[in-house]
Amino acid sequence: MNRIGFVLLLAALLTCRASAQNLPMRPLEYAPAAVDNPLKGLVPYAGDWRDRFPHSMEFSYLPLSALVIGHAKYDWTPMENLLDGIAARGHQAVFRIYLEYPGKSEGIPAFLVKEGLKVFPYQNTNTQPFPRTESLTPDYQDLSLRKTLIAFIAALGRKYDGDPRIGFITAGLLGTWGEWHDYPRNELFADKAVQREVLDAYEAAFKTTRILVRYPAGEHHAVQTANTARGLGYHDDSFAWSTLETGKKEDSWFFLSLLRAAGPEAASKWKTQPIGGEIRPEAWGKVFDERPDDARIQDFRRCVAETHVTWLMDSGMFAKKQDAGRIRRAEEAVRRMGYEFYVSEASVSKPRNGRITLTLKLENRGTAPFYYDWPAEIGLIDTLGHIGKVFSGNGKLTGLLPGEAPRTWTESLEVAKLPAGRYKIAVRVPNPLKNANPIRFANKTQNADLPGWLTVGEFRR
Repeated sequence: MNRIGFVLLLAALLTCRASAQNLPMRPLEYAPAAVDNPLKGLVPYAGDWRDRFPHSMEFSYLPLSALVIGHAKYDWTPMENLLDGIAARGHQAVFRIYLEYPGKSEGIPAFLVKEGLKVFPYQNTNTQPFPRTESLTPDYQDLSLRKTLIAFIAALGRKYDGDPRIGFITAGLLGTWGEWHDYPRNELFADKAVQREVLDAYEAAFKTTRILVRYPAGEHHAVQTANTARGLGYHDDSFAWSTLETGKKEDSWFFLSLLRAAGPEAASKWKTQPIGGEIRPEAWGKVFDERPDDARIQDFRRCVAETHVTWLMDSGMFAKKQDAGRIRRAEEAVRRMGYEFYVSEASVSKPRNGRITLTLKLENRGTAPFYYDWPAEIGLIDTLGHIGKVFSGNGKLTGLLPGEAPRTWTESLEVAKLPAGRYKIAVRVPNPLKNANPIRFANKTQNADLPGWLTVGEFRR
């Protein structure tokens, strides 16, 4: 190509690019997104509760003793059964591995006890609203136990990091219920050195799947090792009960009090790491009543707004069928959790040199970002309602925060080989769990032409 030809080609390309960038944008109408969008919302204990309340994840505990059967010897069958059962219902799993669970004798691997690991039994009075019951706490200073925990976390990461069946993992392993405390027997809990070993192991083992720890802690926390600079999220397991700050000294352990005491890095953690948890059992279901019958229940919407929580375990909406009013209020409140993506504007260029340009403006109207890098797809729908071609998109969802300026997605699509005719353009973000729902957008034209796809425009070739 001579110099003149090259200059003319470059000018044509620049003109095409400029015209694509200046295409008139067409507004798209908002409509509330699906309550059971992936990786957000209410989470029941594992089981088939699909007739109770919309959800995308299920939770379960697993005892460490079921998975670790010897030094560096693992039986993954219980985990596989759990994950496969949840995935078969089109859901992803949240799980926690425990050593201690009040009222349960399993948890601590038997081979460690046989080798001399000390175990401290006591009556646990911190089981409200349920009766006190026996807890078994291991000696967390035991070197064999510590080595077992570190090796297990490494093996768990090798086996399951990035597994599409898993939504989130709560760190667990230490303390009652794996909640990183042994209240009221605080002297039995793991010291900071043990905690650091566990958190170091999780960060080394998991690069994709998100791990959440129970308590925000800065450098000067009396019990918990510092975690604000780590790539780990948090879970508030007493949500809407001890979440909001009260200003009272005796409530300094409430979640937002701890979060702010840990410093600005912890307070802004939600921007890069997920916040999850569990609605307090005394508040199950009741948090969605117009006037909860227990004055200790905190305002759910305010708790969601201030924590930027993405998911919450709850049994209240799943234990039995609820009345229509409670379900409606719960759906409205749960939609505010986590992300809600709205395509506010779109434009589609006319075919030029066998290509079209699609431009979208994307907003996040939720209270938190999306934490996994799931790639988008663009589909062309023919007049028979079939997908004629699917393109891999360049647009990203990760990092788009609520209230930020809309993010622009621009895609150049090759259409020269398509049969002549009229095509609609649709967008989706598929779930890597193949039989699970994709992310649904907060648009009126979501699912308008094909389930799971957002129709954003059309063109004629």
